[in-house]
Amino acid sequence: MMDSFAYIAHPARVWFGDGRVRHVTDEVDALGASRALVLCSAGYRGEAQAVAAMLGSRCVGIFAQAAMHVPIELARRAREHARELGADCAVAVGGGSTIGLGKAIALESALPIVAVPTTYAGSEMTPIYGLTEGGVKRTGRDARVLPRSVIYDPRFSATLPLSLSVCSGLNAIAHAAEGLYAANTNPIMQLLAEEGIEALGRALPALCDDPSDPRARRDALYGAWLCGTVLGHVDMALHHKLCHTLGGSFDLPHAGTHAVVLPHALAYNAAAAPDAMRCIAGALGVDDAPAGLYELARRCGAPVSLREIGMPADALDRACELALQGQYPNPRPLQQQEIRALLQRAYDGSPPQH
Repeated sequence: MMDSFAYIAHPARVWFGDGRVRHVTDEVDALGASRALVLCSAGYRGEAQAVAAMLGSRCVGIFAQAAMHVPIELARRAREHARELGADCAVAVGGGSTIGLGKAIALESALPIVAVPTTYAGSEMTPIYGLTEGGVKRTGRDARVLPRSVIYDPRFSATLPLSLSVCSGLNAIAHAAEGLYAANTNPIMQLLAEEGIEALGRALPALCDDPSDPRARRDALYGAWLCGTVLGHVDMALHHKLCHTLGGSFDLPHAGTHAVVLPHALAYNAAAAPDAMRCIAGALGVDDAPAGLYELARRCGAPVSLREIGMPADALDRACELALQGQYPNPRPLQQQEIRALLQRAYDGSPPQH
């Protein structure tokens, strides 16, 4: 155990289990709200309509325009729509894009959020928000954007396509993996990180064998909850900086970018964070953490190269330049030549190199 640390818990109200979405009306009532705006992306309109039906007269409408990386123009439009409807809370039904949109509304309006996650992004457990403007994604932390209540109903992730399930799960593992070597980590976060990685490492291969396996869906959602909690309590490092840069500036898919970059970012930091690497490897049951995650992605059919998810080859220099802007904690000093080589391996889909 660490000799000295600080642990400040974020408030959390969580329901977990099959059918728990029925508590959405209770959670809206607990906020003292009566005019809920339901948020979703176009692909989750059916689930959003089901939640709206549960809310009945408490629902004032559905805003089904959530998009990756939360373009600032979209955030402004959603805020204005909520204001016009007189909404006094938002119910976000979806993954990180939808919950991120809820956060963007809350950032300036303080509208409380109830989150019903349908993917394994983990954003629902964090006070972290992201907005993209002029091709640059900026992130921040603000207590106002932390959802007041989270409802984890595994049945709402049952139809998540296998490819997105795997990428989303690897995204969640990334939160926990970087949390293990964060500058402000603590023993509680380390316990949650190991348990979360183990649950997802068990769930993803099981989903590849049978995407409808209810136990695997529960394990994946449980792991995502724990990994998201880690993300919300500690600082992130190189991996998340790279993914925010690649996603926001080059419009790459969020979860797929995490799946590709994670083994390479861990390999970059491996020598500077040996204890974290041992924890990750142990949780996954492998000998080497970066190699194990690379093989897990390959086995489960996730993308392993930036090329295959749409990264332009001539943009790697620019991506490296952007990733080096601003100071952020990382176990190993940020070195331009080595990070450019990391990006090249990630672009090519080569195995990670320590």
